[in-house]
Amino acid sequence: MAQPPLNALRAFEAVARIGSFRAAADSLFVTQPAVSHQIRHLEEWVGAPLFDRSGRVPVLLPRGASLARDLTMAFDAIDAACRRARPAVSDGALVVAAIPSVAICWLIPRLPRFRVQHPEIQLRVVYAHHGHDIDFATTDLAFTFGDSCPTGEGISSRPFLSGRSVPVASPALVGSAPAEPTSRWLLKVGLLHDSDPTGWRTWLSRAGQAVPVRLPGAIFEDFNLLRAAALAGQGVALCSLAMIKPDLAEGRLVPLSDIFVLEDFDYYLTQSGMVPMDAARRRARQAFLSWIEAEQAADAG
Repeated sequence: MAQPPLNALRAFEAVARIGSFRAAADSLFVTQPAVSHQIRHLEEWVGAPLFDRSGRVPVLLPRGASLARDLTMAFDAIDAACRRARPAVSDGALVVAAIPSVAICWLIPRLPRFRVQHPEIQLRVVYAHHGHDIDFATTDLAFTFGDSCPTGEGISSRPFLSGRSVPVASPALVGSAPAEPTSRWLLKVGLLHDSDPTGWRTWLSRAGQAVPVRLPGAIFEDFNLLRAAALAGQGVALCSLAMIKPDLAEGRLVPLSDIFVLEDFDYYLTQSGMVPMDAARRRARQAFLSWIEAEQAADAG
């Protein structure tokens, strides 16, 4: 078999990560038709479709979600290896690693305010991946997610946002919803799952609903993909209230219950005190931390 098409893999990973053919094309500095052509080329090589294109937003099929997850980790590993190969080269940027949900839903929409306040600070935002250790030799701060505070020699962490989640859906589905979602109604409109298979079972049990032996529905390996599917009206998802606050405020998503799950999970902001840095870098890190605190205070207010 011919080698996999590398350019097509790069285009596919960008679409899967960003959730849009147009935005992926912009990030790769190519046209949208060029990205579409690369995706078709990859699907021909694989021999199966990777996206469900029936809605307004492309949604990864299970085969595509698995490939996207592996490619993102592989490209990140290649990037890290290349950076380690040139340790003497540094652009002086403050490096912030964030899991995709925090990067897309919380951090990036707010960054213009940080740049206005601190135009002198160059910032680089990179992906962190759930379950993978952060390399603090090349990372100044990291946003992570877990059921306990990250620990380790020289590591300091603090809770950033709550991970507790409730069922949400687009307004298009809410009209048919009962006062409290039932198993029958949820299965009718469709369940959307993340990579944790226990989430919906836990919620149904707490809601006093019957828990079917099999819970059908599409599985999304990344929160942003799960959120995109919910926004597109493809079913009901368990989403962190903290991550979808703007969607709730603007009516793009509607909470269907006040019974929550994942209350033991939180998002954390982590840094290391073991990596030497000069005074300018320490000031930049402190400025970023102070800005984060101000944003959280504004949210609370």
